[in-house]
Amino acid sequence: MSRSRGKPPSQRQLRVGEEIRHCLARVLMQGEAHDPELQDVSVTVSEVRLSPDLKNATAFVMPLGGSHSQEAIKALNRAAPFFRHRLAEEVDLRFTPRLSFQLDQSFDEASRIDALLNSPRVRGDLADGPDTAPREDDDGAPS
Repeated sequence: MSRSRGKPPSQRQLRVGEEIRHCLARVLMQGEAHDPELQDVSVTVSEVRLSPDLKNATAFVMPLGGSHSQEAIKALNRAAPFFRHRLAEEVDLRFTPRLSFQLDQSFDEASRIDALLNSPRVRGDLADGPDTAPREDDDGAPS
């Protein structure tokens, strides 16, 4: 039985994803990966999404400051087998999921929304107030 694409993740997917996120964050913080491109890079693991069968996991990451993000993603994907091995040691799962790393775009999206909310046009709309049009009483006369 397969799931349709529109369904939200199950409680188990969310719980296991959070456990994997914590494990990856610990391994990255301790600097256990021996890739030279990952040695001096601080990486934030913001989310881990799992497939419905829990066999594939995508970790959304962002290097601190956002600099050299593509190089960091390539290095993380090269080191994915190492992270999977560490995951198998620390998290008790029947199958250890295959890992892939992607750049987290949510920070860029949040910045874009913040810029829109702070734009002069939106600020002007907020300053005018929500009720600038005249109201009508129950009998239809303006108040």
